Amino acid sequence: MDRTRSGVFAALIAFFLWGVLPVFWKHLAFLPPVSIVAQRTLWSLLLLLPLVVFSKQRGEFFNGLRQPRAYGWHALSGLMLSSNWLLYVWATLHDHVIEVALGYYLNPFLNMLFGTLWFSERHNRWQLAAIGLALVGLCLQIPAVNGFPWITLIIALTFALYAVVRKVAPLGSLSGLTLETLLLAPIALGWLVWHSPSLPESFGGTWPHAWLVIASGAATATPLFFFGYATRTIRLTTLGVLQFLAPTLQFLIGWQVYHEPMSPVRLASFSFVWLAIAVYALDAWRGNAGRVKG
Repeated sequence: MDRTRSGVFAALIAFFLWGVLPVFWKHLAFLPPVSIVAQRTLWSLLLLLPLVVFSKQRGEFFNGLRQPRAYGWHALSGLMLSSNWLLYVWATLHDHVIEVALGYYLNPFLNMLFGTLWFSERHNRWQLAAIGLALVGLCLQIPAVNGFPWITLIIALTFALYAVVRKVAPLGSLSGLTLETLLLAPIALGWLVWHSPSLPESFGGTWPHAWLVIASGAATATPLFFFGYATRTIRLTTLGVLQFLAPTLQFLIGWQVYHEPMSPVRLASFSFVWLAIAVYALDAWRGNAGRVKG
């Protein structure tokens, strides 16, 4: 029970931080999105390596470096993670925070589907109805954005697949995240060397910009560490319920802080997703109440 509570607490921390991070990425607009992702990868690695070396997962991490299976799984999770990062940062800098928020709203429902497909997690008719309502909300995005909602869909898919891979990957939260980042680091370093004409320009050219770039490591690694722990300690369905915190904060930031447009069709799309959340939350509450009475 204590392990489950700690997993829930870790998930809440991760999703709160992810919810407010669009504000931080907006302040890094002096760099192109790929450079931001490269910088956050390298600075995350510099933060994570000392942590894993001086933690209880040190032995697991170094054993993982000798296992081809670990390389395969964590390379795959790193691919899902970096793809999600890149689109997330690009969309944030190009005023698509609300579309990103919808993607993260849909992500928990994909977690539920993938939990059924790969981990034999069962869902009742109310949960299936919630999934259906969320899919209706996604379909309404087509007229809302005047085209295929690719930002929303790819954001949802890549992060849901990341959760699936991390659940079955052999290493724990800290050692697994460190290995993922280590595998991504050569690509990130190669991009920065090739793309940046000078070292100062790769950091934005000023000390305030440089400190923001350095802080991207902590901004990246901290929620991922808590998320990695949560995925290994609680069910994907539970993770999906808690995950609604992050897109709610992103939605409010995109709408109220950055004044992205909120058309009637877009509002209807979100309304179906919010209704799906309400149905699922009510079903979860009824289930918990039934267990208490039992």
